[in-house]
Amino acid sequence: MAEPERSTYGGRLLMGVAWTALLLGLWLWGREVTGVRPAVTAPVSGDVAAVGRPAPEQLPPAVRPLGDATPQRLDIPGLDLRAPVVARGLDVHAAIDPPPYEQAAAVGWYAAGVKPGAAGAALMVGHVDTESRPAVFHRLGALRPGATVRVLRDDGRVAEFTVDDVRVVTRDRFDAHQVYGAHRPGRAELRLITCAGTFDRATRDYTANVVVSAYLTGTGL
Repeated sequence: MAEPERSTYGGRLLMGVAWTALLLGLWLWGREVTGVRPAVTAPVSGDVAAVGRPAPEQLPPAVRPLGDATPQRLDIPGLDLRAPVVARGLDVHAAIDPPPYEQAAAVGWYAAGVKPGAAGAALMVGHVDTESRPAVFHRLGALRPGATVRVLRDDGRVAEFTVDDVRVVTRDRFDAHQVYGAHRPGRAELRLITCAGTFDRATRDYTANVVVSAYLTGTGL
């Protein structure tokens, strides 16, 4: 039977891409075994800074990390996004397993890694689209430094993050240490990741990823 034609939105997130097999080991960096250089505070494409863009406004200082608690909902006011969070593990390719396509409106959190709000880099992934429609992170690349991301946790606390970096990372320039590692030792950080670039029909995958980095700047009840 012929494969169904994809819609213009079509695509699949993290479908066994080889480089994501690094993920499990890289969570040592997310847990702050080592820090990495600070992220650039401007949108970039690949590893090239966005030359000529106006400098972002002064970002707020980081606050003390929270204790461990399970995330329940992700809110991004600037995108009018409110999404349930589901715990995920690794798939047979040792890549983080995103939510099933029946839950394309949900965000997947890597449950064996850092909890959002705790010290280190917590990782969340979401589909950019399905075979027929946009999915939860289809506008993720529109975020800019200074945007607010909130994570509601099962301890009743709200971890409020400020975006400090938004970049498109091509597969041939993917720096796993920079993407998954904590940018500043001692901070609570968050990574939001989805597909980007063009869709390759031969490999059934995209050529790049949007990676949003944020750090904890506020807490509430």
